[in-house]
Amino acid sequence: MRTSSGTPLTLRSATEAVPPTWLVLIGIVSVQTGAGVAKGLFEQLPPTAVVWLRLLTSAVLLTVLVRPALRARTRRDWAVVIGYGTALALMNFFIYQAFARIPLGIAVTVEYLGPLMIAVLGSRRRVDLLWAGLAGLGVGALGLERADLDPVGVLFAVLAAAAWAGYILLSAATGRRFSGTSGLAIGSVVGVVLLAPPGIAEGGAALLDWRLVLFGLAVGVLSSVVPYTLELTALRRMPPRVFGVLMSLQPAAAALVGLLLLGEMLTVWQWVAVGCVIVASAGSTRTSGRDGDRDTRGAEETPRPGEDESPPRST
Repeated sequence: MRTSSGTPLTLRSATEAVPPTWLVLIGIVSVQTGAGVAKGLFEQLPPTAVVWLRLLTSAVLLTVLVRPALRARTRRDWAVVIGYGTALALMNFFIYQAFARIPLGIAVTVEYLGPLMIAVLGSRRRVDLLWAGLAGLGVGALGLERADLDPVGVLFAVLAAAAWAGYILLSAATGRRFSGTSGLAIGSVVGVVLLAPPGIAEGGAALLDWRLVLFGLAVGVLSSVVPYTLELTALRRMPPRVFGVLMSLQPAAAALVGLLLLGEMLTVWQWVAVGCVIVASAGSTRTSGRDGDRDTRGAEETPRPGEDESPPRST
């Protein structure tokens, strides 16, 4: 098949024909749909087994496509990428444990405090204290109305937020040492190895059911392969600051997917919490982006996120 200009229609040319904003939005929907499908499997396949299948899918596909170079690596390189892979495994493990206990929208809202705090702490603008306070009010709103929120699920979401913050910091370090998405490919393999013992042990005989395994692999495609591909394409055509603002919609997307796929109804105050975190994250991203634009004006151009490092995400 060919385009109107006569050039062959490929996957890359097809995605590049779509506006980058839509690529990011489609990726967001894909990620949260994957989370909804994963949660629907938990009664038959434990969360740890689903996480392991997700990481296995992305690790295999990334390794085949990227074929990362392993030679001539220093001990420091391996220490960084192993730490990166560990953070990747932990944040996915924690958030899936949270998904199993509390609504998707609430889990992602709490988890989003991780990257938000990284942005606020790394900023020199006083206005970011306002965004931090707004996010705090949002989290506080979760306790203003009685609801069946499992405290263990909330704790797992908080741990996922901490792991996501560590992942972001290690992602930057990995991107400086490994070109393209090779660091992500190696980190995914590390995550698969770390979660293999508990994932296989908890999955047990269910992992022999090819239908469940196919659903688990579909989670990997929806939650990792599709969004990573779309985001990397979008990041080549839009400023990272705009990308960050769009990614702030993740909690709302998670809440809507939870409602439509799983029937998870949020209370008024829980929607307020989601809204506060979205506004705080978007505001922090915009103000931090202005700082970055001013600091790098006239300096040597630096790679955009996604070119020499993977997009900072978990779910």
